[in-house]
Amino acid sequence: MYAAVINKYNSIKWQEVPTPEPGKTEVLVKVTYASICGTDQHIFSGEFHPRTKLPMIPGHEFTGVVEKVGQEVEDFIVGDRVVADPIIWCGECDACKKEHYPACSSLKLVGIDLDGGFAEFISLQEKILYKVPENVPDDHAALVELLSIGFHACNRAKVKDNDTIVIWGGGKVGHAILQAARTVTENKIIFIDILGNRLAKAVQTYPGIYTINAKSADPVNVIREITGGKGVDIAFEAVGHARLESTMIHPVRGCIQAIRGGGTVCVLGLADEPAPLVMKELIWKEATITTSRVSHGEYSKTLEQLSKGNLKPEAMITSIIHPRDTQKTFELLQNRPEEYLKILLKF
Repeated sequence: MYAAVINKYNSIKWQEVPTPEPGKTEVLVKVTYASICGTDQHIFSGEFHPRTKLPMIPGHEFTGVVEKVGQEVEDFIVGDRVVADPIIWCGECDACKKEHYPACSSLKLVGIDLDGGFAEFISLQEKILYKVPENVPDDHAALVELLSIGFHACNRAKVKDNDTIVIWGGGKVGHAILQAARTVTENKIIFIDILGNRLAKAVQTYPGIYTINAKSADPVNVIREITGGKGVDIAFEAVGHARLESTMIHPVRGCIQAIRGGGTVCVLGLADEPAPLVMKELIWKEATITTSRVSHGEYSKTLEQLSKGNLKPEAMITSIIHPRDTQKTFELLQNRPEEYLKILLKF
């Protein structure tokens, strides 16, 4: 088979590799679409070294068709369309014993710690697979992992009907939160970024939302105006590595200032830099700050919402390429990241 292989960092080649053979409890999946994630970009540039072992096949967001099943596989047959939850937890640490799997002390992911889905075939454990409903297109199914991150964040923040929400960060994860939140609340949602094209895309997808360009306005002041001085119920931070000018507030602190008394801040951005918190701003509101990582069983809900037509994954798909062009695409994402949300590989 052929796969997009990282043999050295900043270099990914479409090359021939051995086709995997499924074990007794494994399923061989013929990949139809895979999606390039921000994590894949960090792996490509070497930021996950030494966790990633070269050569490796990246890709943890993908969908495909069952090609072959192991002898002990019970729930899947050849021809089933599937997606894979890439999370592999140990089952032995304290977090796992409490069934809090995203907090596993030795969490591994397909496409990071194991070879992933940027390949014509991949062999996977039956237990991490989900069947794709007939009416969900393959290109939409490739985004189930990302959309599930949005649903998990909403679960962590306990989003309820009629909650007001701000999402700070209009990239892939911010759009996933937006789509998940809109299945729960019809109240005000405010979307913040410094890139006008991302804000325009959000309004095009959900015309009723508010947008704020943090380069040209003070987000906290605008949020107070929109909410009549109250603040929002829940604020999500999905920026990560913030590019801040001297007059701009840090997104995490902005989220704290933007919530009402007793509100919730949920942080997803994986920044290496410290966030300048003033804890009394949180304490005065007796507010909650929580975090969200990957997903935790939300695949079924995401697939159900996709099947019902309640999500808009097409809004996140910027372009579709052949995997032989993965190198060019990674370079494009490095040089012009503001122009793209999700680029899919079509096998």
